Amino acid sequence: MKIALMDSGIGLLAAAAAVRRLRPDADLVLSSDPDSMPWGPRTPEDVTVRALDVARAAAAHRPDALIVACNTASVHALSTLRAELEPGLPVIGTVPAIKPSVADGVPVAIWATPATTGSPYQRGLIREFAGSVAVTEVPCPGLADAVEHADEAAIDRAVAAAAALTPRDVRAVVLGCTHYELVAERIRAAVRQPGPSPVVLHGSADAVAAQALRRIGVEPAPSAESTGGITVLLNGRTAHLPEAALAYAEGQLLGAVSPAA
Repeated sequence: MKIALMDSGIGLLAAAAAVRRLRPDADLVLSSDPDSMPWGPRTPEDVTVRALDVARAAAAHRPDALIVACNTASVHALSTLRAELEPGLPVIGTVPAIKPSVADGVPVAIWATPATTGSPYQRGLIREFAGSVAVTEVPCPGLADAVEHADEAAIDRAVAAAAALTPRDVRAVVLGCTHYELVAERIRAAVRQPGPSPVVLHGSADAVAAQALRRIGVEPAPSAESTGGITVLLNGRTAHLPEAALAYAEGQLLGAVSPAA
């Protein structure tokens, strides 16, 4: 079994680690585009071209499924990717976890890139799922790039700036960029308020990992033998995990396995 994941950069680590936890015996292909990261500020047409290149590089390794572990690529390129690759290769997109975040009816904040914040796509999801729940869209300029480079000071600045824009009564935060899941605990600490109810963070990694297994008809087996290998593709070239990836628990988990042949 082989699962491929694609993103502009190391934001795919959260979903890759989720797949690894569900199926330690699955081989992983991690395909990214660090030469042109981030994708967020680019035009939809440019994102689609780059996403196709990254997806084709992953597809060449004949995976059983492809996870588009990037909100920006899912917004702009998912239909194009599916048109080219399906039905031979199931393609699973990443959608901000707005629906589960509003289930309790508490005020919600959506942290996302400036390009996604206020976009017709995100506003459509809010209209579809939020109902009367109070939802605040919070732009996070520079956060994805800071996470990509494991720049601790820049991460702290970007998280603090976004936290300052988050209303104090918010009890749930949607992590609307896959990179943000790598610093989830820092975000949780930044938005913590006095009171008995902690702020709940809603990411997408676990959901897309589970959906990928469902699409190929495979059950989770977290106790399976840890035999899965990993292939890293940077702009289509076989490489090692970027050094910055090892700054995060998810990267450390993946870096502990032997490279796939």
